[in-house]
Order: sequence, then C-alpha cells, then structure tokens
Amino acid sequence: MKVNIKTTNIELDEALVVWVNDRIGELDRILGAFGPESVSTGEKEKVEAFVEIGKISKHHLKGDVFRAEVQLILPKKSLRAVARDNDLRVAINIAKEEIQGEIKKYKGKRVTRARKWARVLKEKFRTVEILRPKKLRK
Repeated sequence: MKVNIKTTNIELDEALVVWVNDRIGELDRILGAFGPESVSTGEKEKVEAFVEIGKISKHHLKGDVFRAEVQLILPKKSLRAVARDNDLRVAINIAKEEIQGEIKKYKGKRVTRARKWARVLKEKFRTVEILRPKKLRK
C-alpha cells in the first residue's frame, strides 16, 4: 500500500512519518488480498492511502486542535475517516480505527453480495433440473 502524507499548519518530521506509516500500514494486513487481479497484467491492483494531518488553525491552543483524515482509494470504492483530538497521534489512531471499521463493513458487503448471487444461481440451476425430462437427468 502506498501512503501519501500531507500536513497543514505543522512541520512534518521523520518520527511523524514513521508513526503514520506504521499505523496506516497496519491496514494493509486487513486488506490482505483485497485488490482483484487485473485481467491484462495479472497483478493485484494497488490500494492508495491519502493521509492529511495537521492543526485546525494556527491560533487555537485548547480543545480538539489536531485533525487526521485518512482516505483509502480501493479499486472501485473510496473510504474516508476523519478524527479530531488534542493530541495528533491519538487523532491518527482514532482515524485508523474508523477506517478499519469501514474496511470490514465494505468487505462484509462484498462477501454477502457474492453469496447472494451464488444462492440465486443455485436456485436457477435447481429449477432447470426439475424441468428437464427424467430420461435426460443424471
């Protein structure tokens, strides 16, 4: 997974880059073999993560000052989570947990949809078998 980091009203240092890459990189394990293989190349399609972190404004000092936004670009869908907190690393963790829930929800819908179509096809083949004459059935 490729992680793109953008900052607003803060300086991006190496420790923060490592923190974001570790936290958002954990989502790659949940995604697993998520991307379908491309027909032409046979490779898995890439998943990109866009992370925007920073301060809401330069003059706020109290309250939920820091903001973290994570957007995942999947092959046919885009998932997004936003979190605010008074600590930047906590906001990143909250956004990661939210996007993790979105991924699980989306994957569950895909599995449910596939099982539904399998049931429909099975039922159609069953009715075709019943309509076929007995001497042609095996």
